[in-house]
Amino acid sequence: MFEFPFDAVTTAAPAAHSRYVQRIRRRYEAEVRDFASAHPGLPRSADIRTLIDVLRAGGRELGSALRVARQLVLERLATLDVEQGAAMADITAAMTELAEVTLDIALQAAQDELDQRHGAPLDPQGRRVDMWVVGMGKLGGRELNVSSDIDLIYVYEEDGQTAGAPDGTARISVHEYFAQVARRLSTLIGDTTEDGFVFRVDLALRPNGNSGPPVVSLAMLEEYFLVQGREWERFAWLKSRIVAPRAAMPGGERHDRALALRDITIPFVFRRYLDYGVFEGLRQLHRKIRDEANRRAAGRPERANDVKLSRGGIREIEFTVQLLQVVRGGQFPEIRTRSTLRALQRLSARGLIPRATANWLAQAYVFLRRVEHRIQYLDDQQTHLLPTQDADLAWIATSLGLPGRKILTPAPPTDAPCKPADDADCQGATCQLLEALCSVREFVATEFDALLHDGRSPAPTEGCKSCGGPPLPVDSDDFIAKLPEPIAERVRSFGQQAKVAMLPDAGKLRLAKLIGRATRTALDEGPDGRAPLGADAVLHFIDWLNPLLRRDSYLSLLAERPDVQNRLLRLLGLAKWPMRYLLRHPGVIDELADPRLMDGRFDAAAYQQELAERHRAWARAGQADEEALLDTLRRAHHAEVFRTLVRDVEGLITVEQVADDLSALADATVSTAIQWAWGHLQQRPGKQGAWAVNHEPHFAVIAYGKLGGKELGYGSDLDVVFLYDDSLDDADANAGPDTPSAIDAYLLFARKLITWLTLRTAAGELFDIDTALRPNGNSGLLVTSFHSYDDYQRQRGSNTAWTWEHQALTRARWCAGEPALAERFEATRRGVLATERNPLALRDEVQAMRERLRSAHACPPDQFDIKHSPGGMIDVEFAVQYLILAHSHRHAALLDNVGNIALLQRAEAVGLLPAGQGEAAGQAYRELRRLQHRARLDEAPTRLSGEALTAIEPHRQAVLALWKSAFPADQASAAGV
Repeated sequence: MFEFPFDAVTTAAPAAHSRYVQRIRRRYEAEVRDFASAHPGLPRSADIRTLIDVLRAGGRELGSALRVARQLVLERLATLDVEQGAAMADITAAMTELAEVTLDIALQAAQDELDQRHGAPLDPQGRRVDMWVVGMGKLGGRELNVSSDIDLIYVYEEDGQTAGAPDGTARISVHEYFAQVARRLSTLIGDTTEDGFVFRVDLALRPNGNSGPPVVSLAMLEEYFLVQGREWERFAWLKSRIVAPRAAMPGGERHDRALALRDITIPFVFRRYLDYGVFEGLRQLHRKIRDEANRRAAGRPERANDVKLSRGGIREIEFTVQLLQVVRGGQFPEIRTRSTLRALQRLSARGLIPRATANWLAQAYVFLRRVEHRIQYLDDQQTHLLPTQDADLAWIATSLGLPGRKILTPAPPTDAPCKPADDADCQGATCQLLEALCSVREFVATEFDALLHDGRSPAPTEGCKSCGGPPLPVDSDDFIAKLPEPIAERVRSFGQQAKVAMLPDAGKLRLAKLIGRATRTALDEGPDGRAPLGADAVLHFIDWLNPLLRRDSYLSLLAERPDVQNRLLRLLGLAKWPMRYLLRHPGVIDELADPRLMDGRFDAAAYQQELAERHRAWARAGQADEEALLDTLRRAHHAEVFRTLVRDVEGLITVEQVADDLSALADATVSTAIQWAWGHLQQRPGKQGAWAVNHEPHFAVIAYGKLGGKELGYGSDLDVVFLYDDSLDDADANAGPDTPSAIDAYLLFARKLITWLTLRTAAGELFDIDTALRPNGNSGLLVTSFHSYDDYQRQRGSNTAWTWEHQALTRARWCAGEPALAERFEATRRGVLATERNPLALRDEVQAMRERLRSAHACPPDQFDIKHSPGGMIDVEFAVQYLILAHSHRHAALLDNVGNIALLQRAEAVGLLPAGQGEAAGQAYRELRRLQHRARLDEAPTRLSGEALTAIEPHRQAVLALWKSAFPADQASAAGV
């Protein structure tokens, strides 16, 4: 980090060194004094507006008052910045508010003039039409520098006619009216008079640039975005916002109408997918900017010191931030912001930039902006070039607080043209300024080049002979001839497909590049001496590419990120199921770009907080519709499953940890779905859901089966039961037949929640849901009151639970929803399980159920089904359930839902199993789960034979011994005598 204060530092440098400040103080001495007396400190919107009113009251016409106000504000900012240590953010905020206030006043004046001549502009319904002044660039980002021009675009709501003069004449079109307003506004703000100017106005960013009309309607703008909008314009519109009139800005009385502009701008800037295709567009734009900067500096070395446009300048920090926002902002709205510094924080929080890098870039940005301000204070010129006069350079260095301080910046590359900033030969202020600039700019340029590299592959190696050389399309014989068998044969058939033949040349070249890179990576020795991945990884990669040939964004990601492709190849080479998951959800490959992928475990609190932030961001953008939220849940869930999957196949977590993480992920996802779905039910409840309005849901999801036992696997369905708290949502005794009721709303909500959790959208699906374990199964109500559920389980009345339902209850738990129901449900569960039962009748029922399951999954005698054969996983689960139901009334430790392995150990500890048997059976269950899990990852059968069966035999015998102990043949033992 910088050791010297990089912002808000008080120095001994006088603001009066600025020739501009000297001029203002001489010419407007009284005005400077009066302004300082009336409004000391940082001038904000109210102060500036009052200042303009005072100047007009003193006899100045509007244009003069606006200009003099600008001069006084700028003189104040130079003094505060240089002499009193004002923060850079305060300076840019004041400049931004100066622009907003002056534009608002000038716009109103221009419209008043046009209204007198032509009447108000009206739409076909007779409502006044608004024109919005859209600020772009630093004005849009509230980051305006002290002598900046302002990039504006004028947009009006819709076409129509003006009302005309009082005598009915002089009617003109709304377009012509606002074109005249724009010209008048440019005169009031941009013309240079004896008092100077307010702001230089640049309209070049409008649709069709300088050849386009000065004003456009909202409909014209939308059509332009759809038909002609270019990639670089997406970056420009990223920072756009309405800066005048004040009534159309947030908090203004016409802000709701102005949201229409937001609604067409956001889809243009941010795509609903990961938009890696934008890299090349920005690469070309940046190349043009850098070439232009080099051209202007040719023969004039002083022009190479442009703190904005030269290599490592302000623009490259802005491009770095904007590129990452545009690529991912469509799916992650929480990273959207116009402010460069806030964007760096959000990108770092999302893991898109390392935290240390983001901090360095933020400090570099502030440092370069402060240098830029001092350059512009000198003569009020719109320049970013360092001055050539030694006195000016020394003043800039002194006003930054550089002299006498050690400057610690990131170490520049060895070939960088910088000496260490604390070199013994560099003690003067000017030298330290130049060294600091050089070091900072080298760091920025290095980071920017790393982000915007051209995706070139490394040099060819032995694995793929001659894979380098000039680019070749994937279906060319010359390219295929470079590949080893069997990859060459697969690529030949791949290239002969019609959908490959129809690709543009650029698409074929990119495929060849990806396959050539994959071949080199897979056939060469891996890092740390790892064995090569082998040709199978490349074949799997080609199979994965096949259905994605029209999904350009994913191929662009791989082309731009060789490290992501390398991780993908390794994953495809480790197991088969990951390829199937990646085919269903290709968007998750973006997770491979996250350096934190291998770190830690699933964090439910962080996951839910991230989703909540994303929901708020969708709402701010006006995009929190049901479709967006459904897709958001799916993408977030798929990403977390994929992270767990990668850690799993890499051997970083155990099978039990995989199940714990997937179960916690399901809990958190269901919990978030409840919150979001209830909110949407309240917005559109219909007659049946009318009760939900102004009510919070006292609704809970009870997990059974694998989710209840926290043994969830990849692709497992969720066995759930829905309850509501009838003690809080009791029916109104005076309710009539049409009175909204809680049960009606909850029934509607349960169906909606199931839709939210099961519907397949463009982003994929979440879960399969099974509600058959609810009271009375599929013939019962989808939602049950807690009172009815408690009666059913405790066997009160004629409608009661069966034994198999109590077996299922051993693994049930509250997983989401109303927290108050968690404790009440657990009390019911423990009370039901601890009921004393006839052990012989219970044994017979449990064994009969086990036989029915075994019969439904018959296995040849020379094979062993890991789950269903005698000695398999089901035997362990049924034995544990029997031990709980038969003995928990005497051994309360068996009531905890802590998993089969822990319960077997507890059963052994209380004497229900012989010494060592619970431990042995638990280890056997763990190994059977591991084998089942590995087989599913490899898409291998879960029936063992031959050597595999022999290897598992000790574990099978341990389970058979458990079964024999849990279900003894003699009645006395079965009865616990």
